[in-house]
This record gives sequence, C-alpha cells and structure tokens, in this order.
Amino acid sequence: MQVYRCSFILLFIFSVLFSFSYALSDHEASFLARRQLSTLPENGNLPDNYEFEVKVEYTFPNSRLRRAYIALKAWKEAVYSDPFEFTSNWKGPEVCNYKGVFCSPALDDPNVTVVAGIDLNHADIAGYFPVELGLLTDVALFHLNSNRFCGIIPESFSKLKLMYEFDVSNNRLVGPFPKVVLKMPSLKYLDLRFNNFEGGLPPELFDKDLDALFLNDNRFESTIPETLGNSSASVIVFANNKFHGCIPRSIGRMSNLDEIVFMNNNFGGCLPPEVGLLKNVTVFNAAGNTLSGILPKTLDGLSSVEQLDLSRNSLTGFVPERLCRVPSLKNFTFSFNYFNGEAKGCEPHSRKDISLDDTDNCLPDRPKQKSQKQCQPIVSKPIDCSKAKCGGPSSQSPPHEKHEMPPQPKPTPTPTPPTPKPQPPKSKPNPPPTLKKASPPPPLKSSPPPPPPIDFYPLNPMTYHASDVFGIQKL
Repeated sequence: MQVYRCSFILLFIFSVLFSFSYALSDHEASFLARRQLSTLPENGNLPDNYEFEVKVEYTFPNSRLRRAYIALKAWKEAVYSDPFEFTSNWKGPEVCNYKGVFCSPALDDPNVTVVAGIDLNHADIAGYFPVELGLLTDVALFHLNSNRFCGIIPESFSKLKLMYEFDVSNNRLVGPFPKVVLKMPSLKYLDLRFNNFEGGLPPELFDKDLDALFLNDNRFESTIPETLGNSSASVIVFANNKFHGCIPRSIGRMSNLDEIVFMNNNFGGCLPPEVGLLKNVTVFNAAGNTLSGILPKTLDGLSSVEQLDLSRNSLTGFVPERLCRVPSLKNFTFSFNYFNGEAKGCEPHSRKDISLDDTDNCLPDRPKQKSQKQCQPIVSKPIDCSKAKCGGPSSQSPPHEKHEMPPQPKPTPTPTPPTPKPQPPKSKPNPPPTLKKASPPPPLKSSPPPPPPIDFYPLNPMTYHASDVFGIQKL
C-alpha cells in the first residue's frame, strides 16, 4: 500500500510539472517587447531586397524556401524560452522538416514547394515576432495560440497576402488594434483573444470578408463602429473588454451572422429593434452591460435563437410570451435586471422544454427578486427608447456585478496532440492543394473554435462557435 501511495504521489507531481506553464513576469514581457522594438526598422517593415542582403550558407530548391529559412532562423533567434523544445530542430536548410512548419506545392506553381503553414499551438514559447516573418509570403495558416509571444505584430506581416487563418490568441501581445491584419486580403479567421491589445477598433475591420472574429479578453475601449453592419462574419465575440456606447443599429444588416457575444462590457442605451432582423442567429449574448429600457417588440424575430442571455443589465418592462415561445429557444436568461412583468410561459417553473432564469428582477409573486426599494427608482421612471440617446440616463443605470465566467483551466502544452475531426464547411470554394504532412493544432480542453487540420491550403471555411471561446486563459 505504501509503494502504491508513493507511486501515486510521484505520478501526481509529474503530471503537475508537465502541465505547468512557464508564465512570464511583467518585467520579462516588457524586456521582450523592448528587445523587439530595438530590432525593428523605423517603419516596422522589411527593406526592399532584404533577402539578398542576408548571407546564407546553404542552397535551396527555390528562392521561396530560402526566404523561409531566413525568416525561421530569425524567429528562432527571437525565442527567449522554449520549454518543450518545439524549435530544437530548426537547423539547416530542410525547413519543411522543422517541427510545426508545413510545406505544400505553391498555389501559383505546383512544381514549387513552399512553406504554407505554421502551427505552434500550445508550444508555450516565449519570444517576439521578428520583422523577417514578412518573408513567409506563402503562409496561409498561422496558428500560435497558447504561447508567450510579446510585443507587437510587425508591419512586415502586410506582405502575407495568402494568410487565411491568423490565430495569435492567448499570448502577451500589446499595442492598439493591429491594423496590419487589414492588409491581408485572403484573411477569413482572425483570433486576437486573450492578449493586451487596447484602444479602439478601425471601422474598416468590419468591411473585411471575415467569417470569424474573436476580440474577447483584451483591453479594447471604444464604441463599436457603425460599419459593424457591413460584416460578413458568422461569429463575432466582443466579450470581456471595455467597449461602450450603443450596440449599432446597423447590426440588422448582418445576414450571415450566427453567433454574437457582447458580454461583460459597458454597452448602454436600449437594445436596437434591428436585432429582431437577425433571423439566422443562434447565440445572442449581451449579459453584463448597462443596457436599459424595455425589450424591443421585434426581439421575437430572432426566430433561430437557441441561447439568449440578457442578464445583468438595467432592462425593465414586460417579458412577452412570444419571445419565450420562439421554437428554437433552449436557454433564455434575463436575471439581474428590473423587469416588472413576465408572461406565464416565461416563468421557469412552467416550462420543462427550455431553461429560463428570471431571478433578481422586480417581478411580483416570484421568488428571489429585488426589494421594492431597489426597484422603485428604475421601474417608476421608464425610458422611452424612441427618444433616449445612446447610453440612456446614467442615473437610471446603477452599477451591478459583472457576469463572471467560471474558472478556466490553464491550457496544457501537448507536443503530440490527437487529431481532431474537421468541422463541416459552411461553403465550399475551390479545393486547394495538399500539404506534405499534416499535424493539426492541439484541441483546447473546453473546445474553442477548431481550426482545420493542416493537410491543405485552408480555403474551406470552418464552423466556429462563439459559445466555445472562453476555454483559454491568459499567460
């Protein structure tokens, strides 16, 4: 029995050590950011003919692999820590054999082999992006979630014209929104979540032909541009930032939208009636804001909605039967507001087919409601949403506790992950050529939006889910 206990303890210690992420201190992150800035040219871009100024001791089958070698060599030199030795074999001219590097016939010439993808998901590498990465002009997949890369995204990334999926989530990147991604004409999937980006969003972001956009868990602080309605995205997540102002009325034009999450920001004013035009949306989450006024009569126009969360706002008025009876609805949470009336079909005890939560409102004869003293200042002064300015009167939007997410486990770097099954594409453009080897990025424990396996140039849009984006934690 004692031997068994010792073995169990040793196994537990080993598992803890293996899953440990070598977190960077703020001092180390600042050091790496300064180190990067000291190496960048004045405009952050590559000088013309830069590749010809670099002496290389090897010969290559073509000039593109030579450029890739220069870029990857510079990147390896920019690595500060690589605890799982992902880059240990990044030596010599055989770049297609480098771990996490994937090659394929070029799109414009099938007789030329190029580096088409980078997959360092969960590698826990600390370092920064050198300007030389702009030489990887054939790369379409750039998967770097759950590492410790610091600093900014260099302007040289504007040369990555084939970039299709750009995932730098769960790193230590800083600065304003990286506008360089707007210069990637082929970009479809943009994942910036769990970094330290700040400031506002450029209006032209929503003019890009994106399918998925993840901005959650940064330090963005601005209104949402009215150009939101131009977006072709099926999934957009704004959660856990400091966005403010109204939800743009242009949202009603987003015909491709499937899931949108505004949770835990400072959005105010009334819900725009145009939300009811989103007939294909399955997830609508605006919890944890300061929305006020009554529910728009058009809200039951969300005829495909499955998850509707309006909790922890300052909404008032009546919750209608027709909204609670939307056929597709599975979960409707309107707790922690100031509603003072609800239809019988919206009372949780009356329904077994869906989950309803009406707690902490001002509903008569319902349990777990606010006191009359709490309700009276809000309910007695209803806001006329047809006249209210964006944000509504601040005096009628008292502070409330934010909607907390459950604790999230730290991602475990896994050098040899199992192969996840690809999700069915929403649409099917022309099939691209095949890469020489396949090694899909490791799945996160709580199933974030899965990137496709890297066995082709990624021209098949995937199905991404906003409801799964909270499974990684900042390093």
